[in-house]
Amino acid sequence: MTAKRCKQLEYTAAGLLAAALIAPASQAAGLMTPAGGSLPELQLRDHHVAVVIEDGYAITTVDQVFFNPHDQALEAVYSFPVPEEAAVGEFTYWIDGKPVVGEVLEKARAREVYEQEKAQGRETALTEQDEYRSFDSRVYPVRANDEVHIQLVYIQPTHVDLGIGRYVYPLEEGGVDEQKMAFWTYNDTVEENFSFDLRMRSSYPVDTFRLPQHPQALVTRTDANHWQVAMDNGGTPGIAAAGANGALADDDITAGASAVPQTAGTASHTPYRLDQDIVVYWRHQQGLPGSVDMVTHRAPDSKRGSFMLTVTPGDDLGPVTGGRDWVFVLDYSGSMQGKYQSLIEGVSQGLHKLNPQDRFRIVLFNNGTRALTRNYVPVTAANIERYIRELESISPSGGTNLYAGLETGYRGLDADRPSAIILVTDGVANVGTTEKKAFLELLQKHDVRLFSFVMGNSANRPLLEGMAEVSHGFAMNISNADDIAGRLLQTAEKLTHEAYRDISIDIDGVKVADLTPAHIGSLYRGQQLVVFGHYWGEGEASAKISGKVSGREVEYRTPLSFPAQDTLNPELERLWAFASIEALDRRIDYLGEDSDSRQAIVDLALEYGLVTDYTSMVVVRDEVFAEHGIDRDNAARVATEQAARAAREAAPVRDHRQDGGAPAFNAPRATPGGGGSGGGAVGPWGLLLLLPLLFKRRTRRAQ
Repeated sequence: MTAKRCKQLEYTAAGLLAAALIAPASQAAGLMTPAGGSLPELQLRDHHVAVVIEDGYAITTVDQVFFNPHDQALEAVYSFPVPEEAAVGEFTYWIDGKPVVGEVLEKARAREVYEQEKAQGRETALTEQDEYRSFDSRVYPVRANDEVHIQLVYIQPTHVDLGIGRYVYPLEEGGVDEQKMAFWTYNDTVEENFSFDLRMRSSYPVDTFRLPQHPQALVTRTDANHWQVAMDNGGTPGIAAAGANGALADDDITAGASAVPQTAGTASHTPYRLDQDIVVYWRHQQGLPGSVDMVTHRAPDSKRGSFMLTVTPGDDLGPVTGGRDWVFVLDYSGSMQGKYQSLIEGVSQGLHKLNPQDRFRIVLFNNGTRALTRNYVPVTAANIERYIRELESISPSGGTNLYAGLETGYRGLDADRPSAIILVTDGVANVGTTEKKAFLELLQKHDVRLFSFVMGNSANRPLLEGMAEVSHGFAMNISNADDIAGRLLQTAEKLTHEAYRDISIDIDGVKVADLTPAHIGSLYRGQQLVVFGHYWGEGEASAKISGKVSGREVEYRTPLSFPAQDTLNPELERLWAFASIEALDRRIDYLGEDSDSRQAIVDLALEYGLVTDYTSMVVVRDEVFAEHGIDRDNAARVATEQAARAAREAAPVRDHRQDGGAPAFNAPRATPGGGGSGGGAVGPWGLLLLLPLLFKRRTRRAQ
């Protein structure tokens, strides 16, 4: 894309974000029973979530109890989504009252072991990936009038955008897998005890927290570095009992005190439905400097260490101005029922915020496409009113021919005007061309950025994010529990300002390798850059971060310190491995599956204990692992990680900043509304007025 076009992209997606966020959930995480069958339902008795955010990543522990109120033994099947970038690496099943950690095997073998043990009536459990970020956990047997206890742990990097962090505990299913929905019925109700407990340990000062859809949550600041967010369904044991390492002890399910005050004289609870995502925002103190942080791990006597490098640029990206063309490509397939009217209102708001010199087109797609505007039309009140009326006359239906929608959107681009495509979809490509390679080749033919808004937890994120990467745009994941104003604010800042292009990182002084992502691409205003890698040797090194902004070369330098030993963050090994697996998955999606890439994924997953498309995690009795010749490598890794979490909890919060003595950036970090106005009917200064609404919250400072 030319420098001129790079400089002239501006905000327009406000209404689309609003539309994405108002929609009701269509499916949820929960226990599954074959629809129309004779098997009775199990009960989801307890569901406890403990989250720890520290050192640039989050550890989520989900502790559950399933109960069988019937007179026959049953199999429990629990379906759940996980967030993007989350690595599932720990699955525990309590057998005879003792926790047994699962081991990762190739998918077919794991299923074979599970079915063999199930056929013999012995305790077994299995977690496998279904598709994209959806997983299923199976547990057998849940004996008559008895319960089973399982625990799942996943880890993920955390990101701060324009000084605002975001964590999502996903529960809503997207409702786009019609075959799965037809086969299974879902029980998403926690009958007895539900709790959510998030603890943050941060070396950078945090001003406040916000949960847009859960105002009942209690936010507590214990000191400058420690925060807690807690909520339950009343009378729940476990919030206070869940330690800061995110794990629940064997007896914490039935003992402990809630951190949320209860009404005197009551011990009742209300059943809690797992049908709405829990979205948590936190806002860093304004005026923090741009920075370079690095977390490391190196086991004793190991020649190789792991690192996570996080670059938070200063606010060096200027605003852009000028007229441009906007193409709205909107999904109106059947899964958009219940969301479509909100989308119309969102498009109306978005069109009213365009500049008078802009032009727009609207393309709809389901089984086929419909070019609502045919050609570009000027932004006038009459045109906006006309095409909103036409949108209102259409009802969602049919499948999702995403390729046809994009292909139509790319037709008729004006080479003399800067252009951008705004895509909103909640589903998967299930009609017409569906191969990812074809989508990427389509985008490579056009010098136009694609900005995608991915609605829900079941969308084909690998495809949509891959397209954004190829076009040098971005894909933003949207939850129905998100803050409309907040996501609008973050998006507007990216479309109104310049961006970093062709970013590269060079490290001298210590040997480093296996960097992921290997190709960084673009970075937009307010975004952080996170890179994983390995290092050999020890001592001081230097890093050069270079790229282009509107065609001009930019360069930043920072010192780095690589320790000979650091044992407090062993999770970095899994985070590096999973980031590498995702890179291999993208290669397979683009070039097609080959034996080398597939085997590389399997090898990484087996070595680091990760559930993938090709590997699953199985639990059997301790002695049965030996019978099947299964080494207890993952159990050993989990023990190491749990010991490190306990050590971190007992230690002061660590400062991982590398450039404190020689700052890489002169300007402070970007914040909403900073850096000038990029034009448009509502500029960043107007959006800044939304901030007081963004962060109204219930916060109790600990005495």
